[in-house]
Amino acid sequence: MVMIWLLALLSSTGSLLAQNRQEFSLNEAIKFAVENNINVKNSGLDALSSEARIQEIRGVALPQVSVAGSISDNLIIQRAFLPAKFFNPNAADSDPPIAVQFGVAYSGNATATLNQLLFDASYRLGLKAAETYRQLAQKNIMASKIGVAEQVAKAYYGVLVNEQQIKLLDLNIARVDTLYRNTQALNKQGFAEKIDVSRLEVQVNNLKAERQNVKNLVELSYYLLKFQMGLGINDNITLTEQIQDIDLDAMERATVQSSAEFDYNQRIEFSTLQSQIQLADLDVQSVAKLYYPRLTAFANYGYNTGRNRFGEVVGSPWFNSSVIGLNLSVPVFDGFQKKYQAQQKRFTLQKAQNSGQLLKNSIDLQIRQATITLGNSLQTLRTQKRNVELAQEVARVTKIKYQEGVGSNIEVLDAENSFRQAQTNYFASLYNFLQTKVDADKANGKLYIGN
Repeated sequence: MVMIWLLALLSSTGSLLAQNRQEFSLNEAIKFAVENNINVKNSGLDALSSEARIQEIRGVALPQVSVAGSISDNLIIQRAFLPAKFFNPNAADSDPPIAVQFGVAYSGNATATLNQLLFDASYRLGLKAAETYRQLAQKNIMASKIGVAEQVAKAYYGVLVNEQQIKLLDLNIARVDTLYRNTQALNKQGFAEKIDVSRLEVQVNNLKAERQNVKNLVELSYYLLKFQMGLGINDNITLTEQIQDIDLDAMERATVQSSAEFDYNQRIEFSTLQSQIQLADLDVQSVAKLYYPRLTAFANYGYNTGRNRFGEVVGSPWFNSSVIGLNLSVPVFDGFQKKYQAQQKRFTLQKAQNSGQLLKNSIDLQIRQATITLGNSLQTLRTQKRNVELAQEVARVTKIKYQEGVGSNIEVLDAENSFRQAQTNYFASLYNFLQTKVDADKANGKLYIGN
């Protein structure tokens, strides 16, 4: 009964783990990452903040309403001095003035004020700048997504290469282990020396140690991939693609074609810089708009009262008052401040334009470098793949010769070591090619195209 319960528990646990395991192709991993990566989320928050800033600018043209109220206790009412003749026409001119007090002990007032912008030349320019600022914020999000896509693609390929390396190591271990057991049997029959058995045992142990190292590397590669995707390191994921599914020749053709059809705006850095140049140009224009007059309208409506006793303030009559008007501000002379502000902003614009030309040259260089490096990596990969095939054939023939008694154990070990080294070189060149392919796609602006 206990055994049945344990089996049921293990079955349900396995089902739960299978349900929690997520499967990802490369494109699915990138899509998941750009939706969950913290850096992308922070870029989105920056865009929301910029949108709020845009609405703040728009609010300048809306009516500005304020309400105020106060009750004052005039502890000491200020005195005013009037000529004595004001009270007594017969008073002499030399008579001293008489001090009088105007006001009450307690006063209260309540007002509502409305201000409305009617004309400001810089306001419409500010709206254009706000729209450009919005575009810039969206481009910053795209830049974050491209960076995430680059890191996820490289990490994804790293996992695939390391997993394939483990599979081939397992085949190597099985082959050499079989040879080791056969040689051990021959030694017991007196047809092989003990040293031959020891050499093969060392080879098997080295392969097993290497497999453990690669296994640890696979685990670390998964951790890195999950980190780049925005997953927890304890989440279970499965990659649905394999190295064998990758068409290396198609990769190279796609890169060469994208290089021929390249448009600078495909690079987010260039597109972002164009928005920055637009902002710098609007900044220059904004100084010129400061020479225009500014017109606003205002309206004020309120009540006030006054009494000598505090208790009478609330219940006493309040008298209303109102005023409306226009405010016109015309700049006349500011000591040439605007002139030199405009000069500074024009220099900033020229620097941004120069940076645009420099970025073009830099992009051209990056594309050429990426194309050449990708071609070299592919050539190296093909060479290493051919070396693996040759080393595998040499190891096969050497093993047959040894089993037939016309070869030595040392030749077998040398052939196996050469085969393993060829495999190591192949995987290093394969990983380098895939990383170079990601760099080439990024240089051509094709790494990530999404919303």
